[in-house]
Amino acid sequence: MKKRIDVAALQGVVGTLYPPPFDVPCRARERTKLGDPAGLTQFGVNLLRLPPGAWSSQRHWHTAGDEFIYVLAGEIVLVTDEGDEVLRAGDGAGFPAGDTNGHCLQNRSDREAQVLEIGTRAAGDIGHYSDIDMIAPAEGKPAAYTHRDGTPYEGIRRRGPGEP
Repeated sequence: MKKRIDVAALQGVVGTLYPPPFDVPCRARERTKLGDPAGLTQFGVNLLRLPPGAWSSQRHWHTAGDEFIYVLAGEIVLVTDEGDEVLRAGDGAGFPAGDTNGHCLQNRSDREAQVLEIGTRAAGDIGHYSDIDMIAPAEGKPAAYTHRDGTPYEGIRRRGPGEP
């Protein structure tokens, strides 16, 4: 069996599963899963494309999953509790599980940015959203996204492994 992945032949997913109004800054993002075609089960790998103005996600952190990003092309702004930090092609950043300093990437430039995302697929991982009333419960149960009090957002499908 050949190991080469023809990335150009893979179908990217544009948009987000976030409930309104949290979906707005992420509607134009595109993620192409690279780890799934390779049969990887312990961690996810995505090629993230951010057109000008798009965000990777709402600012978030994970209870059990590590994340790492590496900028392949363009320029992004990493938003954390410490403020904004510009990352360019060749820069990387890591986000350990349990670190409550939420993060997101924003493309504030006038050119598309491409980022490699790598994250643990940890059982029981819960995503917490730092700036908004939203949680991504473990394994998407009872719903893909809930309010902090556990009340599900209506009309949102369950998230899959590696989806923020």
